Amino acid sequence: MRLLITTVVLVFAAGCTLGPDYARPTIDAPGAWRVQPAEAQVVANTRWWTSFNDPVLDDLIATALAENLDVRIAAARVEQFLGALTATRSRFFPTVGYDVDATRAKASRVGQPPIPAGGDPYFTLYQGSLGATWQIDLFGRVRRLNEAAQARVYASEQARRGVLLSLVTSVATSYITLRQLDRQLEIAKATAHNFGETARIFDLRHKAGVVSQTEVSQVQSQHEQALATIPVLEQQIAAVENLISITLGRNPGAIPRGLTIDQLVPPRIPADLPSSLLERRPDILQAEQNLVAANANIGATRALYFPDLTLTGALGSTSTSFGNFLTGPASAWLVGANLAGPIFTFGAIKGQVRSAEAQKDEAVLVYQQTILNAFRETDDAITGSMKKEEELARQAARVTALRESARLSRLKFEYGMAGYVEVLIADNELFAAEIALVRVRAERNTQIVQVYRAMGGGWVDAVDPSQATGTASDTSTETEGLRR
Repeated sequence: MRLLITTVVLVFAAGCTLGPDYARPTIDAPGAWRVQPAEAQVVANTRWWTSFNDPVLDDLIATALAENLDVRIAAARVEQFLGALTATRSRFFPTVGYDVDATRAKASRVGQPPIPAGGDPYFTLYQGSLGATWQIDLFGRVRRLNEAAQARVYASEQARRGVLLSLVTSVATSYITLRQLDRQLEIAKATAHNFGETARIFDLRHKAGVVSQTEVSQVQSQHEQALATIPVLEQQIAAVENLISITLGRNPGAIPRGLTIDQLVPPRIPADLPSSLLERRPDILQAEQNLVAANANIGATRALYFPDLTLTGALGSTSTSFGNFLTGPASAWLVGANLAGPIFTFGAIKGQVRSAEAQKDEAVLVYQQTILNAFRETDDAITGSMKKEEELARQAARVTALRESARLSRLKFEYGMAGYVEVLIADNELFAAEIALVRVRAERNTQIVQVYRAMGGGWVDAVDPSQATGTASDTSTETEGLRR
């Protein structure tokens, strides 16, 4: 028996841990993006939204970071995994407990052994003990479970960072959309006013016999078309305001305005290497930590094939007299060791190992797919921002040309050189082009926001509300320490 215990302890001391150690899968990262921006790489780690120079946008983002419910939900999930990690770590140490019991009983007079004649069948029994149980981690099952729990904590922390990343870009994108709709509403109202004045003049001319009823109807139709655009834009503005309000953790309501869409100065596009995304995008880091956890679970399940060694000990006192309860004669103790393991499980453990290995294979594929998707999103965002810049320049030139065309068409009509249909076509094209120009300008800004979302960046940690409040900063520090 001594030889067995000595052998088991030596195995434990050798630090036997079953299962494969984690190794990051090889990733074939592209050397460059399809379109290469010229700005410095450091731009990616700045508070990029401040480059819009709009204090209202800055305040909205600050409020969202402090009050958004999704951020709080994500922080609560981190706490859940930290609690699970603490529970798993406790298995490295003995479990110590106590037991105190006092009972009053009556023994049977005809039982075994029988109570002598005249004996008192009533008695009181006092018992108390302090015990400890320790399951030795012989084959690294607890170590692998702890490794998996640590990885899940860090994965949940990356999920929380991903929420912050999405939150900031969502607020910025929604604000840009709101200012786009505001400007389009201004254009629609101004155009409707101008068309209304034209309709009033044509009505007077028709009464004077200068123009026909057909031309009056055409002008009225043009006016009604512009008026019909207004409620559509107002409904869209209300919907975006409500969306931003919910993002801020508030009831639906009005949102303050700052700079117009024309005044917003878009941030510079950061230049960066694709491989750097592997080190900072929260979704990639989360997928990798899920892979680490799945890899550790293989060792934890393989350890089920091997025996468990449990050491137990107890020190207590038992007496029928309270006065003798804690005296030497009443003392009792117990020391024991238990070695238990499977012999025939008929595939139960084999199935668990197979399942764990398949989960790891799945996690590898998810990790690789997440990286490919990150490369695609970033390349799409960079290419989109560059091409939207070109489209914006072309659309602005088109608006300039259509303004001149509308002016000349109206002059020709006034001098009787053209019918009003030509003016109608020119005005409608100009109205649509001005609306489109505002949309393209907003899309250009949104595409640049998407570049920063796709690249992640150190700015996520800089705006983390937990770093300011200190409530969850300990969580971030702890998870970072666990990762190291």
